[in-house]
Amino acid sequence: MKLSFSTLACPNWTMPDIISIAAAAGYDGIELRFVEGEDSIWKLPVFRGSTLALTRRTLSDCGLSISCLDTSCRFWLDEGERMADLGAALGVPGIRVFGDTIQPGADRTCTRAWIADSVQKLSGKIASKGVEVWLETHGDFASASETAGILAEACSPTAGVVWDPTNCFLECGERPQEGAAGLGASIRHVHLKDLLRKDDKWELVLTGEGNFPLAEVLSVLRQLKYTRFLSFEWEKKWHPEIPDATIALPHFSRWFRENFES
Repeated sequence: MKLSFSTLACPNWTMPDIISIAAAAGYDGIELRFVEGEDSIWKLPVFRGSTLALTRRTLSDCGLSISCLDTSCRFWLDEGERMADLGAALGVPGIRVFGDTIQPGADRTCTRAWIADSVQKLSGKIASKGVEVWLETHGDFASASETAGILAEACSPTAGVVWDPTNCFLECGERPQEGAAGLGASIRHVHLKDLLRKDDKWELVLTGEGNFPLAEVLSVLRQLKYTRFLSFEWEKKWHPEIPDATIALPHFSRWFRENFES
């Protein structure tokens, strides 16, 4: 498995700063969610023209790649296509999308069908770019059975899953073993973070300091012979009270290599 981290950990940083900490902490890649406070990162000068070429060259010189481009799409096809264009330019294998929540006035069946249709349409539009569509286990459709069902209905050879076992655990009580069994080879990218149960609620903590069954996640990924990216999702953007990225990012890399790297 290769290691990356989501820039949710450092949402206001510049690309040089992001690349610098990734290289120093021994990561293999970077999952782009926010850069300089922007989530539609294709808008930024650093990802345009000659500066884009320089960004890609700097990543390569540091032994890094972009593991995933995280869109906030709940199926805005235009946004998905723009992110796929950037993904192709950066050599990114997939873009992350959400199914997310059932909207007022809709029901589960029609929402599931809409998500599947959107996955199918977006996959078809961007397949020629060499970029896949990866649906995250999230919201009302977090479980492995729901996500696998949507992919089966979408019936696209260029669609896969961003498996977030913590989401699955929090949203529907699904254990990592159950989730991995249900998703299997459709898993293209994995998010990992630790949680601690405190005062009847779960809180994000530095990796290894919580109760979430991290070892079970790593065990089932080995059983699946998973060799893609394991990406640390430190949600500083949504939880400003947690430790800074300068602490959490090196900590995760060190924790993983000390405890799980063979």
